[in-house]
Amino acid sequence: MSRKVKHPLSLRIALLGLLAILVLLQGRLWFSPDGWPEVLRLRNSAAEQEARNAEMTERNARLEAEVNDLKEGFSALEERARSDLGMVGPDESFYLFVPAGDEQSAED
Repeated sequence: MSRKVKHPLSLRIALLGLLAILVLLQGRLWFSPDGWPEVLRLRNSAAEQEARNAEMTERNARLEAEVNDLKEGFSALEERARSDLGMVGPDESFYLFVPAGDEQSAED
């Protein structure tokens, strides 16, 4: 009871044409510079950018905390003036220790 169905020639040609188009598109997807390699490159780039963004977010949070501390606390401002600007308080003495090697070059 099995019956063979013959497909017309135009149906076979259409099927082969569609198959050829599928192969071309797949080849372009896998092997062209704009295909799958580009997708992988963009994924890696996005992951790197997210890591940099996380670092910058953390850095911004630290800087914001430092700014708030400088605005509100006098001790942080005083510490910053001492370390960065070399300032000395009114009731303090400043001593500068010069290594022995530098002393000879200063006399020349």
